[in-house]
Parts: sequence; C-alpha cells; structure tokens
Amino acid sequence: MTMSSRRRASTILTYVLLVLVALLFLLPMFWMLSTSLKPETEWFTRSIRWFPQRPTLENYAQIFESAQTPIARWFFNSFAIASAVTVLTLVLDALAAYAYARMDFPGRRLLFALLLATLFLPGMMFLVPNFLTTFRLGLLNNYIGVILPPLAGVFGVFFLTQFFQTIPKELEEAAVIDGASAWQTFLFVALPLARPALATLAIITFLTSWNEFLWPLLILQRVELLTLPPALATLQSSYSSEYGLTMAGAVIAAVPVLVIYIVLQRYIVQSVATTGLKG
Repeated sequence: MTMSSRRRASTILTYVLLVLVALLFLLPMFWMLSTSLKPETEWFTRSIRWFPQRPTLENYAQIFESAQTPIARWFFNSFAIASAVTVLTLVLDALAAYAYARMDFPGRRLLFALLLATLFLPGMMFLVPNFLTTFRLGLLNNYIGVILPPLAGVFGVFFLTQFFQTIPKELEEAAVIDGASAWQTFLFVALPLARPALATLAIITFLTSWNEFLWPLLILQRVELLTLPPALATLQSSYSSEYGLTMAGAVIAAVPVLVIYIVLQRYIVQSVATTGLKG
C-alpha cells in the first residue's frame, strides 16, 4: 500500500469515527424531539419507535397554555439570570485576569496560586455556606440570590489570564508610548484582542448558568420564579410523569443553547487555537 493510499484510508477511518461519535451524541437529542411529538399512547410501547406514528404538537400546546406550566415565564427567568451571570462574570473576570497577567503587585503569585487551588475543591462544599449567606442577606426568592454566588468562580479568571499572557507586550507598550493609560490600554488594546477568549467564556458561563438545577431550586421557592431546569422537574411526581410535556420543555430549553453555540462556535475554535501560544 502506497503512502497516499494509507493517508486516504486513515482519513476515511477518522471521518467514520467522527460520524459515529456525532451520532452517539445526537441520538438522545433526536429521541427527546421524537418523544415530544408523540401522543400519550405512544410513550410506552413494547418496541422502540424512533419516529412517532401520529405526530402531534399537543404537548407543546399544553405546556404553553396550561396555567400550571408558565413555560414563557420560566424561559424568561432562565434567560435573564444566565445573561446577567454571563455579563457580570465577563466584566469581573476580565478585570481580575488582566491584573494577574500584566500588573505586578505584592503577593500576586501567592493569590493566584490560592485561586487555582480552589479549582480542586468540589462545588458542593460551598453549597451550605452560600445558602446560609444568601438566607441571612434576605435574598431567598430573589434573582440576586441566584446571580451572586456564581460570580465568584475561578475558572474564568484562570482562562482569561492565560489568554492575556499570550498578547505581545509590545502592543500595550506602544499604546502607553502614545499616551494611553492602563485603563485605556485594557479597554482598547487587550479586550479587543481577547474577543475569542471572551466569547468562549461567555458560552461556557451561559450554558452553565442555563443548565443549573440545584442552586435555583434552593433559592427560588415559588413556582413562577423558577428557571427551566428545576421547573421541568415539577412536571414529574412520585406517581406519574408527563414524559411528553417534559420532553417538549427540554426541546424548548435546548433551542437557545444550540443557537448560541452555532453563532459563536468560530470563536471557540479560534480561542482554543491561540490560547497557550506565546506572542
């Protein structure tokens, strides 16, 4: 077998494996969509039916029309909270990361090492302290109580610090020579160059907040205030489960995630390709 034939065979094998992996991830999503279009009589069958025999939008109509499932309000709650967490996280993490990457102050390395050490701690360790703090501040059933704790995440600071360190210092030095202050250098030089990293962090933060289940469930104790993940769980009880409604709600919850990823995926690729390369 010639070198070109081996290379062609290797390429074909790679694409086959990628297609199989893609199908592995897409099958649950297809099953979710298929179940959301099935009537109640097709939820439980002896054999697996990938396609509904009598497709219907009844589940979607019911979840939108029922007063017990204010899906529009839940959707708005999730979007508002996830958007607020994302914007505030980008602002705070970008400021902290630039300070760690470019500014020299006493204890910088020690503080950064302590921040990184918290990455190794399980998130459940902070659940009770965060809940007690939120309770004593009177933020139960308040969206602020859901938004504030995630802002203390460390991953974004570490991620952006690594990216800021890849930006050539000569660009910032040239801005300083032209009379730019440290604040102007950060706003007009560092931030525009960090757009791929910021977009990647925005996607990760938004998806994490959008899919968060436990924390909103603890803080938001009224049904109309819930976000989508814990709200969809209310469609199931100890004695019955509305699988069609649950799957319809899951499809609705998945749409914004897919749209955001499709729109911003090029920034993810660009960020992964450039992070870690010294300029």
